[in-house]
Amino acid sequence: MKARSLFRAGKDFELKEDLAGQRLLGAATKAANKKLTSAQCKALDREATVALTTQIAEYQSMLYAQRKKKVLLVLQGMDTSGKDGTVKSIFANINPMGILAVAFKGPTDIELAHDYLWRVHQHVPVKGEIAIFNRSHYEDVLITRVQDMIDKPECQRRYGHIRDFERMLSDTGTVILKIFLHISKEEQRERLQERLDDPDRQWKFDPNDIAQRKKWDAYQRAYQTAIRETDANHAPWYVVPSNSKTQRNLAVASLLLETLQGMKLAYPPPDAKLSSFKVE
Repeated sequence: MKARSLFRAGKDFELKEDLAGQRLLGAATKAANKKLTSAQCKALDREATVALTTQIAEYQSMLYAQRKKKVLLVLQGMDTSGKDGTVKSIFANINPMGILAVAFKGPTDIELAHDYLWRVHQHVPVKGEIAIFNRSHYEDVLITRVQDMIDKPECQRRYGHIRDFERMLSDTGTVILKIFLHISKEEQRERLQERLDDPDRQWKFDPNDIAQRKKWDAYQRAYQTAIRETDANHAPWYVVPSNSKTQRNLAVASLLLETLQGMKLAYPPPDAKLSSFKVE
């Protein structure tokens, strides 16, 4: 089964805790590998991911050369779900020309003075570009709803705004894929504790993560509703089990590669007028 079918959320999607640990791709799913250890399976998955990113790099080169289409990759997930790690794993060896990575933090005063989509629209991809959103416009129907910054009617209006916004992007040539990196509450606890215990990684720990963790169930409901409300064929949501980092990276790489392959990319044809040119 293709990754896009395997991980597609759909309108009736239910966000369940046990889904976070599923292994749907890679070495561990193959009968021939039953005798392999977990470490061996992870090593094979890393190799497979590298092979996929090599193909992604070639398609990205075609996209950049062609300068006709654009790709928006949205990564969402709870704290420690691996948004940064996913970007590093997939794009580390890809030509940065034609790549835009944006991490959305809390809005600035200037951003708050505009409509909530204003800051997002400035960073959507141009022709020939892949834009990667580490968090996105979905924060404005997630944290704002969980923290009671907006009420239910306003949240429903924003779902409509987002659907219209993504339809406009699609209609003007942007291929959209939205990925929710799904981890369990226990997995998050372990990762937060690892950050605290490691002096070299403690800088990544934010005490606010503990406060937000207390609202875990509310965030899960908010994500489930947002995914249901905004999943569409032109802007699909994919839910990737992310307790395993190697499985997560393999899944996201597979989704991106399949999306690029479906765009029928190619290098521009040779210019016949240049055939007579000679470089002295």
